[in-house]
Amino acid sequence: MQKLEKPGTASWMLEDSPATCTAKNCHPNLKMFLAALSYAYFAKTLSGSYMKSTITQLERRFDIPSYLIGVIDGSFEIGNLLVIAFVSYFGAKLHRPKIIATGCILMSLGTFLIAMPHFIIGRYKIETTIRASENSTSQLSPCPVSSLESSRAGDRPSSLPSAGCEQESSISMWMYVLLGNVLRGIGETPVQPLGISYIDDYAQSENAALYIGCIQTIAIIGPVFGFLLGSLCAKIYVDVGYVDMETITITPQDARWVGAWWLGYLVAGTVTLLSAVPFWFLPKSLPIPVDKHDSVCAPEQTRFIKDADSPTLDHKIRPEEPTNLHVMANEFVPTLKILLGNPVYILYLGVTIIQFNSLIGMVTYKPKYIEQHYGQTASKANFLMGMINIPAVALGMFSGGVVMKKYKLGVMGAAKFAFGTSLLGFFLSFLFLAMGCENTKVAGITVSYAGVEDLSYQEQSLFSDCNSGCLCSPKEWDPVCGENGITYISPCLAGCTSSSGSGRNMVGHIAYHCFQSMSILSPIAKLYNVFDNCRCVSVTDVQPGNITASLGQCSLGHSCDRVFPYFLALSVLSSFIISLGGTPGLMLLVRQPELKSLALGIHTLATRTLAGIPAPIYFGAIIDTTCLKWAYSTCGGKGACRIYNTSSYRIVYLGLTLGLRAVSFFLCIWGFALLKRHIKREEKEALSNQNSELESLRKEENSSMHCEQFILSPDCNPERET
Repeated sequence: MQKLEKPGTASWMLEDSPATCTAKNCHPNLKMFLAALSYAYFAKTLSGSYMKSTITQLERRFDIPSYLIGVIDGSFEIGNLLVIAFVSYFGAKLHRPKIIATGCILMSLGTFLIAMPHFIIGRYKIETTIRASENSTSQLSPCPVSSLESSRAGDRPSSLPSAGCEQESSISMWMYVLLGNVLRGIGETPVQPLGISYIDDYAQSENAALYIGCIQTIAIIGPVFGFLLGSLCAKIYVDVGYVDMETITITPQDARWVGAWWLGYLVAGTVTLLSAVPFWFLPKSLPIPVDKHDSVCAPEQTRFIKDADSPTLDHKIRPEEPTNLHVMANEFVPTLKILLGNPVYILYLGVTIIQFNSLIGMVTYKPKYIEQHYGQTASKANFLMGMINIPAVALGMFSGGVVMKKYKLGVMGAAKFAFGTSLLGFFLSFLFLAMGCENTKVAGITVSYAGVEDLSYQEQSLFSDCNSGCLCSPKEWDPVCGENGITYISPCLAGCTSSSGSGRNMVGHIAYHCFQSMSILSPIAKLYNVFDNCRCVSVTDVQPGNITASLGQCSLGHSCDRVFPYFLALSVLSSFIISLGGTPGLMLLVRQPELKSLALGIHTLATRTLAGIPAPIYFGAIIDTTCLKWAYSTCGGKGACRIYNTSSYRIVYLGLTLGLRAVSFFLCIWGFALLKRHIKREEKEALSNQNSELESLRKEENSSMHCEQFILSPDCNPERET
C-alpha cells in the first residue's frame, strides 16, 4: 500500500483507503445523495413558485399595492442574506447533509407561518354594493333620484372609516407573511451551495454537469406543481367552509375574488418538512472518484491553484481531518479576498446580477400580467404557467446539460453557448411588444360616457349628466357590463333605475345610500343580475328601448383572444432557448473559481441581495404607476389596484425586462475578453510546467545513463541516486 503525504506537499501519492474508490463502488452512495437533493430542490421550488402564484391573491386579501407584495416576495432573499456567506463557508467544512436537513425544517416552519394569518384575521369582506337579506318583497332603484338640496350642495357619499378601523389597522397581518418568507429564506440557504459543491467534489468530472442538469430539471418540476397548486387554490373561495357560498356575489373572473391562498401553503409546508428526512442518514463525505486522485487539492480546492504551500490556503483540509472553527474563522477574510480578486468571477457576478434582475421581475409578475393584460383568471394564468411555460424551462435546462456532456464543452465553450442562447431569446422577446390588447372600456376611466377613448385618473370624470341625479360613491368597485360593451364601475354610476330577473346567479341584495331631506336611508332590495333602464348606457349608440346592464366586467373582445395563443407559443419558445444556457452558465461558476462552496455562496448572496430583493419591489412600484382605479381599505387608505392601463403596463413591464438584459450583454463582451486572456495564461503556465517536468525527466535519464557507464565508480551509488 502506498502512502499519502500531507495536503501541504507539492503532490500526493495514492493509497487504497476508504477515501478512494472506483466509479462503480461510488455510484450507489452518490445516487442516494442525488435523490435526496433532488427532492429538496423540488420542495423548495414548489413553495417558492406557489408564493409567486398567490401574488394577486395576497394583494386583494390584505388590500396592499404591488410594491408591498414585492417587499414580501423579496423578504425571502433577505433571509438568505442574513446567513448565506457563513453557511456556505463553514458549512463546507462541517456535516453538509445535516446542515441541509436543518434548513429544510426551517423552510417548512416558515411556510406554515405564512398561512397563519388566515386563521386569525377574520372573514374576507368583499367591496360591493350587494348585501344579503331575507327580505325580498321590496324592489328599489339602484340609482334613486336625490333631493334638490343635496344636489345643490354637491354632496357625495363619503367612505368613512368603519367602527373597527383602528383595531384592524393596528395589526398588519401581512407582516406574518413577510416573516414567514424570511424564515423560508434562511432555511433554503444551505441547499444550493452545499448540495452542488458536494456533488462536484464526489462525482466524476465528466458526469458533474449531467448530474447538476438533472437536479436543475427536477427542481423545475417543483414550479410545475407549485403553479398547478396555485391554480387549484385560486378557484376555491378564501373562506370556503366558513361561509355559505350561495351568499358570495363575485366569481373568479372578478377583480375582487380571493382564492384559498392559505391552503397551498399548508401543503407546501408538509412537502418541505418531508424533504429533511433522508439527509439525516447520509454520511459527511462520499468516496472520491478515481479521476480526482491526481489532483494536489482536497475536495473544495481548485484545480487552478498552483502553489499548494500558500499560507492562505492551508485551511483546505480533507474530510477526514478534524475541523478547527477558530482557524477557519481567522482565514475567512483572506480566502474571501482571494475569491473577490478574480476579475473573471467579479464580471460573472455583474452579468448574472443584471440578468437575475430581469428574470426575477419578469417571473414574479408574469401571472399578473396574463391576468390583467389578456383578461384571464388567476387560476387559468397559474395553470398555463405550470403546464406550458415551466416544462419548456425544464427541457431547456436538461438539454443544456446533455449538450455539455456530449460535446465536452470547456469553460470558453460553455460561456459562448450560454451567451448565444441568451442573445437569441432576447431578440425573440421583442415580439411580445407587438402582442398587446387594448384597454378595457370603462366609463369615466378609459373612455368617456359617450364611448370616446379618453384616459383619466380623476375621480370627477366618473360622474356625468346621466348619473348626476343620484349620490353615487366614486370609491366603490362593483362593475356592470352595459349592452354597449362598456364597463361601468357600479350600477349607480351606470344610471340604472331598476333591476329585474331571478336565478342562482343573483346571490345577494343591492344596498344604496341616498340622501333625502337631510336624512340617510339604507333600504335593501333583492339582488338581480340584470339592471334595467340604465341611462348612461343609452348615451352611446344602442337600440332605443329598455337598456340593460349585467353584473361583472365586460370581456376584452375577440381580437385579444386571437393574440393570446401566439403569446403563449412565443413564451414557450423563448423560455426554452434561454434556459438552454442555464446549466452551462452554472458550470462556469463551479469550474472557474478557486473555492466552489464559497464561490457559489457569494454568487447566491450577491444575486439575491442585488436582484432578488430589489427587483420585485421596483417592478411592483413601476407597475403601480399604471393603475387607473384603486380600491380603498377599511380605513380609507389605498388598497389593491382594480384596473390597469394595459398599454402602459405592457410597455413598462416588457421594456424594463428587455432593457436590463440588454445592459448585461455589454458586460458579457468584456467578460469574454478577460476569460480568453485568463485561459491563455493558464495554457502558458501549463506548458511551462510541462517543459519543466520534461527537463527534469531528461536530467534523471542522463544521470542514470552516466551511472550505468561508471557503475563501478564509488561516487555513483545507484541507491543514493534514486
